Amino acid sequence: QVQLVESGGGLVQAGGSLRLSCAASGRTFSSYTMGWFRQAPGQEREFVAAINWDTGMTRYSDSVKGRFTISRDSAKNTIYLQMNSLKPEDTAVYYCAARRGGISFATGAYNYWGQGTQVTVSS
Repeated sequence: QVQLVESGGGLVQAGGSLRLSCAASGRTFSSYTMGWFRQAPGQEREFVAAINWDTGMTRYSDSVKGRFTISRDSAKNTIYLQMNSLKPEDTAVYYCAARRGGISFATGAYNYWGQGTQVTVSS
């Protein structure tokens, strides 16, 4: 059974940085894509970034491109989301997700989800 456990959320001032981690377990993740999504109160869950486990290819939403970086540590079965130049509009619960196959921006394409970690950016 795949398990994804996020950590690293918290409260930060605008312009600051946070690094989220997602520890993955339950199988090998070769041929999988790992993604980060976020959901703000009253809004739909939206794509943030994704990385292909085998190739390291990455994709980002336009709203975070140039500020966020997704990466993986295969030895630790962990993915990261480095978030710089944070803005109040980045405030949301951030979720780690996994799917077998290539990168997708669609929430419904991901089969496995973590419990989420809160990120709050104050102005």
